Amino acid sequence: MSGTRPSARERILSTATELFDAHGARGVGVDRIIAESGVAKATLYSHFRCKDELVQAYLRATDTHWRGALTEAAEAAGPDPRDQLTGLFDALVAATVRDGFRGCAFVRTGSESEPGTDTHAATTEHKQAVRAWLTELARAAGAADPARLALQISLLVDGAMAAAALEPRPEFAEAAREAAGALVAQACPARV
Repeated sequence: MSGTRPSARERILSTATELFDAHGARGVGVDRIIAESGVAKATLYSHFRCKDELVQAYLRATDTHWRGALTEAAEAAGPDPRDQLTGLFDALVAATVRDGFRGCAFVRTGSESEPGTDTHAATTEHKQAVRAWLTELARAAGAADPARLALQISLLVDGAMAAAALEPRPEFAEAAREAAGALVAQACPARV
């Protein structure tokens, strides 16, 4: 038997995550989240003052999960940052072939929100944090222009996710990995 039942906050966030991933944040109303999470309206609003707070909590949880998956895949490729810059694409393969994959949660949510809002800012901050991490990997790999290589790799990640949202096939992530490998080979001197 399982341990303790998830808290009301955990149930709300878990339900919202499933619904937002499937239908987008804009496509899901608070009443549906309440009904499917099995909590009272007052309970939802005691944890999240408004839907935007719930969307931002969803983005924070998704950020933690996704950046953890990228880091884990990169580290699994070995200690060489050159290998890590391509190894991170293993996380993409796993993410994009799962049932119900609808593309990057941050791109989707960002496109549904108005620039200047907290929700839009959270999507932008995620993309900036991923690029900062990639920049550090590129710097460690010896890239002459680490920020440029990081931008190129992040665009490959986003492009593969966008393509897989329409057709969930591992070939997109694999092709992006190959392209990243070529970029890394060009931008980073070979280790002797």
